[in-house]
Amino acid sequence: MALRAQFENKDDIGVFSKLTNAYCLVAIGGSANFYSVFEAELADTIPVVHASIAGCRIIGRLTVGNRHGLLVPNSTTDVELQHLRNSLPDSVKIQRVEERLSALGNVISCNDYVAIVHPDLDKETQEILGDTLNVEVFPQIIANNVLVGSYTVLSNQGGLVHPKSTIAEQDELSSMLQVPIV
Repeated sequence: MALRAQFENKDDIGVFSKLTNAYCLVAIGGSANFYSVFEAELADTIPVVHASIAGCRIIGRLTVGNRHGLLVPNSTTDVELQHLRNSLPDSVKIQRVEERLSALGNVISCNDYVAIVHPDLDKETQEILGDTLNVEVFPQIIANNVLVGSYTVLSNQGGLVHPKSTIAEQDELSSMLQVPIV
């Protein structure tokens, strides 16, 4: 299945949404058409949750998650956190983390088994990430950039990396993550 959607005439769909095999978060404040695209295709399979994080709509940049869990920044309000807990399946662990690099989606990329992270991510955050999302954590850079969440997207079947990544980086990632990387 492939869908086309825009959030307020912006093509950066991953900035305003977060999709996993267990849930889909969609930023509040978008058009009805934006929501209907997600709900029409996904609502029968996984919950589609309208949400904000820290009062912001850039939920894809602020969160990181997989079928096991969801990490949100410390700036997430209690009301937002409770809304997520009430809306997501009970099997999804939700954890708020105190992290200087609070745009978690920019600095972490993961699937259901592994996560690659910004090399300066706090060790405590790496432990929480591993425990909450049930992943093995690897500090990494991609194409000489530390924003691995922006430069990489991973699934359980493979990964996509920035076009400026070297073949050696792709091979190293593929070997480490045990999935094909392109």
